[in-house]
Amino acid sequence: MRVRLYGLVFFLSLSAGLVPVHHASAQDWTADFSAAPYRDAANRLIAAALADSAAYERLAELGDRFGHRLSGSVALEKALDWMLAEMQADGLDNVRADPVLVPHWVRGNESLTMTVPWNRDLPMLALGGSVGTPAGGIRAQVMVVSSFDELRARAEEASGRIVLYNVPWEGYNTIYRRTGATEASRLGAVASLMRSLGPYSQQTPHTGGMAYQEGAPRIPHAAITPEDADLLERMVDRGQRVELHLEMEAQTLPDTWSRNVMAEIVGRERPEEIVVLGGHIDSWDVGQGMMDDGGGVVAAWEAVRLMKELGLRPRRTVRVVAWTNEENGLRGANAYVEQHRDEVDNHVLAMESDGGVFKPYGFGFSGSDAAFSVMEKVGALLESIEAARVTRGGGGADIGPLMQLGVPGMGLSVDGTRYFWYHHTDADTIDKLDPVELAQCVATMAVHAYVAAEMPNRLPR
Repeated sequence: MRVRLYGLVFFLSLSAGLVPVHHASAQDWTADFSAAPYRDAANRLIAAALADSAAYERLAELGDRFGHRLSGSVALEKALDWMLAEMQADGLDNVRADPVLVPHWVRGNESLTMTVPWNRDLPMLALGGSVGTPAGGIRAQVMVVSSFDELRARAEEASGRIVLYNVPWEGYNTIYRRTGATEASRLGAVASLMRSLGPYSQQTPHTGGMAYQEGAPRIPHAAITPEDADLLERMVDRGQRVELHLEMEAQTLPDTWSRNVMAEIVGRERPEEIVVLGGHIDSWDVGQGMMDDGGGVVAAWEAVRLMKELGLRPRRTVRVVAWTNEENGLRGANAYVEQHRDEVDNHVLAMESDGGVFKPYGFGFSGSDAAFSVMEKVGALLESIEAARVTRGGGGADIGPLMQLGVPGMGLSVDGTRYFWYHHTDADTIDKLDPVELAQCVATMAVHAYVAAEMPNRLPR
């Protein structure tokens, strides 16, 4: 049963081979553009999004039925099958799946134990793409450093050690996650650990992607909690010898097949022109992947479903896409461009949500000044839910390949205060999200997508 959310509903330069389409007097029409003719449709979309908890319930079902959805997993493919069936049931047009070959990394069993000066199990998560340990694991003394510079300055100490990068949180800097193992292995380290990327923790380690460089030994690489990183540093600073036992079964299997799933409302006048919106359906293999990025997928999906339900068929086609393999390869985004290359120039706008579905503020926009001025006016239609802000600079990983080919891009802007508390952890679960905020994200995406697809002139590039 759907739960009412409100007693009072608010009313309110292209790559070679691609030739840009030039539209006469683009500057003229954008200067005179008014969003007023779209206010009634916008208010209907907002009211429908806020009327009940349909988006939250669908997102909860995705998480509860299938859990986390790492590329190559059975859970991901079952989730895609479910989406295809549900989109068909929603009555959307052209429901389909495009095949994508994706990497297949498997975590396996893993553990980290402090064995000297006493025994203590330490929460940890292998980083995606890491190799495993030899049978029986690795036992070694820990060496704590705060930077690559410190590691190099103490290079003679690294041989035979487990190097721990205890780098305080100063924003989402992935350099130690991506290359920490290579830097340590070149100096003879047998394994590497890092302080998890996040500003807040309750003994919740964060995973994420790492990579090896050619010519350097491949050693296991994992994340531990900020609490334990600080604990180990304090112990070492007191002069205590700290030894750890690391066991990881991580392995990379041959690439396997996955899919980008999509559905449409076909435009009534210019069906060849496309407004695309979506998020990535894959997640890391912890938690439920609700804010990264099940919520983004469901918000975009619900935005398109509401247009269908309200009988709002715009001039242009609106396409929702659940991209696969954003987390450890971006294969879905790249495959989409290759498989739809003949449509790229007819992509009018690309929209993405991949920062959590918390309280929305509006969108960040990347594109021409003329197009920005139009979408800024469209944003004003969302003042009733305080999501009217349209700022310069926005996009996303999955729409990035489209943006590189000249398609204007928009990334949903939300209150990200708590996003990195849960990002890539076991705590990324449905209970961290609010049904009202998710509904507001749906409304924000729906209004921008609908108006961009309905306005008489396409957005200029």
